[in-house]
Amino acid sequence: MGPIVKKILAGLFLLLIVGSSVLVAIQRQRTIGLEEDPSKFHEALYYSKLYGGLVQCKLCPNLCILAPGEYGICKARKNINGKLYSLVYGKIAAAHLDPIEKKPFFHVLPGAQAFSIATTGCNIQCLFCQNWEISQAFPFDVPTRSASPKQVVQEALASGARAIAFTYSEPVISYEYVLDIAKLAKQAGLKTLMVSNGYIEQKPLKRLLKYIDAFKVDFKGFDEKFYTRLTAGHLQPVLETMKTIHQSGVWLEIVTLLVTGQNDSDRQIRGLADWIKTNLGDDVPLHFSRFYPQYKLLNVPPTPPETVIRARDIAMQEGLKYVYTGNIDYPPGEITFCPESGEKVIVRRGMFTIYNGLVNGACSDGEKIPGIWD
Repeated sequence: MGPIVKKILAGLFLLLIVGSSVLVAIQRQRTIGLEEDPSKFHEALYYSKLYGGLVQCKLCPNLCILAPGEYGICKARKNINGKLYSLVYGKIAAAHLDPIEKKPFFHVLPGAQAFSIATTGCNIQCLFCQNWEISQAFPFDVPTRSASPKQVVQEALASGARAIAFTYSEPVISYEYVLDIAKLAKQAGLKTLMVSNGYIEQKPLKRLLKYIDAFKVDFKGFDEKFYTRLTAGHLQPVLETMKTIHQSGVWLEIVTLLVTGQNDSDRQIRGLADWIKTNLGDDVPLHFSRFYPQYKLLNVPPTPPETVIRARDIAMQEGLKYVYTGNIDYPPGEITFCPESGEKVIVRRGMFTIYNGLVNGACSDGEKIPGIWD
């Protein structure tokens, strides 16, 4: 069997997996009962009522049109009696106190702790999802606990965290909950962090950004075919999200998980680096992370460490100043260097900062490093 035929068969296999996942979700939407009491849920902010009891969600680019009783692709929103409701408002599926470097944010409060929470659900279906147990689940599939936005902020303050991070699954699909928590967190003096795939419509994004300090986009790959085959999403909306975040002044970092043979070509890496430099600037941190087989992509081998290192080298050759590596043992990829002097100003090992030489956000020679350092 020739290499071209093998590539075609591999592509068809991936399409079959994505398609079957979506069909199963749709089938389940139609078979789960319609009897929910809407008073138990939180009405969604962004949707339109259509004819015959249909509604259209306008939170993310999926723009799901749902008949009464149907769930959105995210599994977290449902049409109940002709209105769209969030089923995950106030229902926490995971909560941990994490180093901020774990998100990863490398230019935000080095050494600080982030009170990290998640609900269930996600608006794309990555075959390589690393948190699929909650991100690809309905809210009734996993144990959750109830917590009001006020309670979340109180817990974060009691933990000693300096920030609340919306992470693990996709925080966009718990939009109303995230928005209410973020407003209270800002009032309490906590930083607010989004760890997201960036798959969101512009109107809700701009509203949310008023209450977010830093936004990390899990950018899947600089290729539309990769997005459609392996995530059931699309590239362009994520590019627009990143531009909007940057224009808003909210701190932005970008992470790409390099999946072996799928999104790790020199062409894609160079294209992404060039796009970032042209549209966002050369000082937006870019992280490349090593893939390990997960979820439905168990037949793809782990990313060779050399591939991750090469990606960093290419991005820096294209002119990006702050390029990092993750999930590999490569110390230079964990260090923040001052671009002009080459000084090692922040040194990390794994998820921890072991040295921070910044003074008022500057290197010893006075060169400013962009980020949130207070």
